[in-house]
Amino acid sequence: MLSFVQVLTSGIAIGCVYGLVALSFVLIYKATAAVSFMQGEVLMVGGFTVLALNVGLGLPLLPAILCGVVLVATLGAGLERSVLRRALGQPHLTAVLLTFGLGLIMRGAVTTVPAASHGMHRLALPFGDEPLRLGALAIAPQHLLVIVATVAVAGALSLFFRHTRAGLALRACSENPQGAALVGIPVAAMHTLAWGLGAALAAIAGVLLAPITFVHLGMGLIALKAFPAAVLGGMTSLPGALLAGIFIGVAEALAGLLLPEGGKDVVPYALLMAALLLFPGGLGTALRQLRR
Repeated sequence: MLSFVQVLTSGIAIGCVYGLVALSFVLIYKATAAVSFMQGEVLMVGGFTVLALNVGLGLPLLPAILCGVVLVATLGAGLERSVLRRALGQPHLTAVLLTFGLGLIMRGAVTTVPAASHGMHRLALPFGDEPLRLGALAIAPQHLLVIVATVAVAGALSLFFRHTRAGLALRACSENPQGAALVGIPVAAMHTLAWGLGAALAAIAGVLLAPITFVHLGMGLIALKAFPAAVLGGMTSLPGALLAGIFIGVAEALAGLLLPEGGKDVVPYALLMAALLLFPGGLGTALRQLRR
């Protein structure tokens, strides 16, 4: 039973990371109708940026995280303004290939830094790595940090979209770009904001993942499991994407406990195929139908 609870906690934590990356996919797709296949590399760049600010420049961890997320958000917004905006009006494959190419460029740029490309790097937590003990149960502080931070980010996003002018404008653009433009909302600026927020969410996911898997070139591969979560959520539902990410994380962790080695890596894609057959519109659509 203790092993089950520990595995469950681990699954929820990694599922929260999946959910944050899935949120970045959905946020960009809802606003721009583009699927960004560079989110994994953005996550990796976020982890290395915070690591460089914290370890390389000696900034305290919290300022390093804030500065790193802002820098990565600026990178995402800048790429939209300079490159991705040219894909507007083009076939969807054009934007997909652009994001894929930009991701490869980011990966190549990080690879050129010897200190980044050789081995794995640790981003230490300020309160240490000693497990929290509740009787015989031991919980990793990294897992609790991921869960609490994800709840905080989800709450901040909810407040942003419900109570700020920019958030309401972005929601309007996501629902009806033509109508939003007719009432004076700058649709192009909202696209830039969406890409910036998407990059910021990926960077936050990279920072939360760093104490668990370390910072390395391959950490962005987690996006390959976050994308099924975005699809399971319906690609248009932010709550659906987050819940689907947690669901996949828990299912994967339990599969690692019960199935032979390597079996858990198949779980996200098996769940994706099963859910698409049962709920063609995704979990987000199913949740909306249940509320009705």
